[in-house]
Parts: sequence; structure tokens; C-alpha cells
Amino acid sequence: MLAVASKKVIAICQSGGEFVQGKDGTLTYTGGEAYAVDVDQQTQLRDFKLEVAEMFNCNNVDTMTLKYFLPGNKKTLITISKDKDLQRMINFLGDSTSVDIFIIPEEIAAAQTVSNMPASRSSRTTASEAVVPAIVPADALLDTTQTNDPNDISACDDESPLAVPPLASIEAKHHKAAQQWENAITGVDQRFNSFSEFREALHKYSIAHGFAYKYKKNDSHRVSVKCKSVLCPWRIYASRLSTTQLICIKKMHATHTCGGAVVKAGYRATRGWVGSIIKEKMKASPNYKPKDIADDIRREYGIQLNYSQAWRAKEIAKEQLQGSYKEAYNQLPYFCEKIVETNPGSFATFITKDDSSFHRLFVAFHASIIGFQQGCRPLIFLDSTPLNSKYQGTLLVATAADGDDGVFPVAFAVVDAEEDDNWQWFLQELKSAVLIFQKITFVADFQSGLKESLASIFDNPFHAYCLRYLSEKLNKDLKGQFSHEARRLMVNDLYAAAHAPRLEGFHQCAENIKAISPEAYNWVLQSEPEHWANAFFGGSRYNHMMSNFGQLFYSWVSEAHELPITQMVDVLRGKMMELIYKRRVDSAQWTTRLTPSMEEKLSKETLKSRSLQVLLSQGSTFEVRGESVDIVDVDHWDCSCKAWQLTGLPCCHAIAVFECIGKNAYDYCSSYFTVETYRSAYAESIHPVPNVDRPVQIESAPVPVTVTPPPTKRPPGRPKVKQAEAIDLARRQLQCSKCKGLGHNKKTCKKS
Repeated sequence: MLAVASKKVIAICQSGGEFVQGKDGTLTYTGGEAYAVDVDQQTQLRDFKLEVAEMFNCNNVDTMTLKYFLPGNKKTLITISKDKDLQRMINFLGDSTSVDIFIIPEEIAAAQTVSNMPASRSSRTTASEAVVPAIVPADALLDTTQTNDPNDISACDDESPLAVPPLASIEAKHHKAAQQWENAITGVDQRFNSFSEFREALHKYSIAHGFAYKYKKNDSHRVSVKCKSVLCPWRIYASRLSTTQLICIKKMHATHTCGGAVVKAGYRATRGWVGSIIKEKMKASPNYKPKDIADDIRREYGIQLNYSQAWRAKEIAKEQLQGSYKEAYNQLPYFCEKIVETNPGSFATFITKDDSSFHRLFVAFHASIIGFQQGCRPLIFLDSTPLNSKYQGTLLVATAADGDDGVFPVAFAVVDAEEDDNWQWFLQELKSAVLIFQKITFVADFQSGLKESLASIFDNPFHAYCLRYLSEKLNKDLKGQFSHEARRLMVNDLYAAAHAPRLEGFHQCAENIKAISPEAYNWVLQSEPEHWANAFFGGSRYNHMMSNFGQLFYSWVSEAHELPITQMVDVLRGKMMELIYKRRVDSAQWTTRLTPSMEEKLSKETLKSRSLQVLLSQGSTFEVRGESVDIVDVDHWDCSCKAWQLTGLPCCHAIAVFECIGKNAYDYCSSYFTVETYRSAYAESIHPVPNVDRPVQIESAPVPVTVTPPPTKRPPGRPKVKQAEAIDLARRQLQCSKCKGLGHNKKTCKKS
């Protein structure tokens, strides 16, 4: 404790004890011995350390760390590392008469300076940091490397080090590093192909045995290394073996007097080292999160990284994989050949631009083609999703709905950009692969390029506009001063108009929109309702109104879109292979006539039918009374409510008629919903595709096709991800209470 008198205080210097943490987080220093030293504003830290070193018989003041508590705070230790810190300590004390200063040898300080928080420039040590844990941080010690020759690139590490103390408990011996790298250095006469290989082995060896080292000599001819602990005799010397390019260990003193594996010294862990460790995991899991990286490194190697360190290591790992990304494009010709070879009947084609850069890739597996033809409704959903890969690009997807309303992947393409000509090429390839001659209903965006391509390639198919895109455009095109609530109601009315099965229902919803905005009403009438409203649509879309039906497929893409292109495609192939197998096995256990979801829908309609009254008549037409009066034509599978036609399942009115005339409702369900048809969709299998290596070029063989990455690259930094939100949940806009305008309030209103 320091007594203040004319800027002078008394420092009670303590050493040789240990900190004990109480239940409330406060620290108590017990044991050791103490001496009193006068300190004032003019005292230099070096002089203070020399005086303390003399009292405690310490040989080296440079290995000494000084810490103290702020008044009234027994949880946070402050480090004194320069003269200003010593002066600040006196100022911080205020009226306090004394202060405890704790003298901590460097090796103990390195182990104790532990932070569970992200690294910062602060010199503070919290209560949780003062107790030596089994896991130690990555930024608790300075770099141990000293390079004598700055021009020797192989001898230098140009990465800023993430220096870390070693493992400080018996549990550390169970870490992966300690197990696999203990014999990275075996002793004299061990040989290496290069100095970089020797330095890497030494790096791993020091991690496994938990000691810090520093270079005495480190150039292109020789490397001499010693233990960082001053009095420890551990040494190693390696140089080039005469008349060879091999590097050989010539001398080694393998004994540590500093404690060996339990010494509280530090070892280095650079971002590049961490990047090389996680690189293989990132190949399989491109969305490897920095938090998971830090957790894995701590669990497997006993090194604690903060978030920013793990994130930077991930970026370096990506850079190390650049060669894989570029090579993946060059492997496309052989990869496509292997897909067709292992899955006969599949389509895998690609196109390059004039400069050999990647342009387009189309993939449709035979199992998907046959499954769509034999087991799915003639209904295809077209959508796109951007790829967050190094070279960006867009994934175009064609999915279908199986008999249980599950997503059925039909085909997909990777293109350099979402453009009209790429969509046209994708649809042309899709037509060649699927080979269906009946009319298909496409649920897709209403953009003009896609609309024209569908009409020209598929001979005027049914094109159902995606309701999500349509509602977004309505909300965007409204130019009037409408409140958020008014816009929400108009969008809800648009949805209701789209789902209305009969004309009167559509017109009622349109009138509701007109009551809010005549402009919006005119927009609805001019938006080609025959492409999106059930009351006008000529095709069959089974009440599927959105093109983004394939959410399952998009979740697969989100797991793989950062992988090199061949790996990404193979991940999607693997997901599809597992999906087909799982659904085939699951459906083998079904004992019903219809798929589970359709059985449930039919049961609900059956319950509704029990409250209806049927008026019998001659022929196949019947009158059914309930809340409304509907006409059912059994022979033509038709009901005036239109639900039977829209869904493919008998409505409650039709089921009421079946009950009266002794018909079986199952006989009037679409065959697409039967378990038998469902099993046909998943009858074929997708087969594995082996790893593709570029074949050795034979002189007489034709020159292989070269494919280079597209010129577009992802911008640097963390990509910005914006989640799509439902239109009725859009953020409420600011509205002026004076002019009723949006985007400002009355204080900033220009009309006031």
C-alpha cells in the first residue's frame, strides 16, 4: 500500500505468493514475502525494477512483470510496463496511502495473462485471467522468432504471430497436437528436404512439448535455436548436408531444465498455421464459422483464439485454397465426363467464352429425369439464387413437387450471371433433358426475358407468375402516399385475389384494392391475371403460387456455395442421392393408398362433407347444400367451388356425393398423389462420382479443353447477407403526420 506525501507513495512489493479467487471474483494474494519501496512521479520504471530485483535477488529485471489493483477493485490487475504506467498508478491512487505491487516472473506472467475475451491493446488482466487455466490465449506472449537475414524469405514468417503460452495442465497431454507432433523432431541426424520443412517440424515440436524458442541463427545456410528460458540448456542446430540439398540436425541438447512440457513459456501460432490446420475442414464445410474454428483449435490444440483471429485464419485458409478453385474450373471437362460415365443417361454440359473462361454448366441426373417423368406432376418451379463463391455466379434451379408435396430436384445450372440468354440456354438444356411432350406449367418470375424464352422453347406452356415477385413489384410501383398498413392490406388482397377460385371472388378482392387505391386497382387489372389468378389461369399448378418452392434445395446450396465449382456440384449430387434413397426407404413402409400429406387433406375434406346435404338427381350432376349451394359433376371431376380442379383431390362437396351414391373417394383422386406413383419418382438412384484428376496428356491425344475462372470475383471483405422478408412483414415506414408522406416526419417535412 502507498502512502501519498508530496506526490510520494509507498509501494509494498510482494513476490513468491499466488492469487486465490473468491466466489465473488475478487482476488487475494497469499504467501511470499514483501518489501517497502518509495515511489514518486519522478521514479523511473527501470530504477524501480532494479531496486526490487536487488531485494528479491532476481538476476534479470527484464523477466519481471509488475501488476497492481486499482483502489476498491480487487478483480482487475493493471500491468506496469512503462514509465507512464508507473506515474498513472500514483495518480489513480488519489488519497490512498499505499498500494500493493505484485512482482511476477515472466514465465508465470505469461501463463497468467489469460483472456477469454477478444484480444485488445489494454494492459488489464481481469479476475478470471489471473488464475492459470488449462486453456491459454493466443495473444498472451510476444513473437519468439528472430530472423537474422531479412532477405531470406524461407527463413522469415511474414504473418503477424498469434503467440500463445503452452498447455498448463495434465489435460493438455490429451490434445491432438501433443499426440501427433511429439516426435516431429527426433534428434541428431534427422534430415529434412528444406529449411522451411525443418522450421515447420520445430514449430510443431514446440507446440507438442509446450515450450517457447528463439532463433540465434536463422538464414539460408544454418539454423540455430535455443529455448527461450534464459537458463534452460535446450539447443538445436541444423545445416545443409554437404553435397546435397538436404537439411540435417547436427547438434541437439534435448533436455529442458525449465520444466519441459509443463514450463510456463510460450509458443507461436500464426494465422497461417491456423489456416493450414483448418484448410481441410473448410473443403468439406465452407461455412466453417470463426466461432467453431476457435472452439476446435482450443479443444484440439489447447490454443484459445478470439473471433477476429479465427476469422483472419479462415481468410488465409481460403487463400490457400485458391489453387483448388482455379483448378476446379479446369477439371470441369473431366468432371462432366465422369458424371455421365457413372450415371448413364444424365446430362452434364458446360460452355466457355472465347477467352476460355467459364460461362455455363448444366447438370441433370438420370434419376431426376426419370423420376420427374414417371412420378411428378407436369409442374416445374424455376428460380435462381446467387452464389457466394470466390468467383460469384448464379445458380439456376428447376424443381418439381412429388406426390407428397416434397421438393423434387430436376436440374440445375451454374452461370456467370443471371441474364436472359443464360435463362434461355438453361431452358433449352432442360427441354432436351426432360423430353416431355405434354404441356407443362411453369411457376416462375414474370421478367420479360424468362417469359419470352418459355413461350418460344416449350411451345406456349402455362406460365404462372410467382406471387411473391408480383406482390413485391406492386408494393414498389405504388406511387401514392400510402401508409404501411394500407400497403399491407393491398398486398393481402392481391394474395386473396390470386387464390380465389371463382371470378366473383377475384372481383371482390379487386374492389377491396380499388377502395384503397384506384391506381393499384388498375395495376392489378393490367398485370395479366391470366398468369397468376386461379380464376383465370388455364393450367394446373395445384395451388402452388411461389417459384421459391425448393427451399430444401436452396439450403443445400447455402452449405456448399463457397466450395470450388466441382466440389459444390458434387455436394449437391450427394444431397440428392441421400434424399432419393431416404424417401424410397420411407415410402416402402407406407400402407395407405395416398401419400401421408394427401391422406391428411382428404380426411379433412371428408370431415367437412358430413354436414352437407346432397340432392340426388338423374345422371352425374348433383346439388350440394351447405353454407353455399354447389354443383358437382362426378363424370367430369368438377365442382362449382373449383377446389377439386385446383388441387387434384375431391372437395368436401364431391365426397358428400360419393357417400350418397356409394362411390370411393380414392378413385377420384389424381394418380400423382398415390403411393405407387410416389415410389416411381424415387425408383432410380444417383450414383457416386469418383474424385477427378486431370489425366496425363499423351502426345497423340487431342489437346484438352482449358477452362479458366470467370473474370468476376467476389469483392473483398465479409459479404453482406440480406435475408428476404415476407411483404406483409416489411419494416414499417416512417410517415409524416402533416403531409402523410413516407420516409420523413413532421419535423423534417419540406411542406411545413
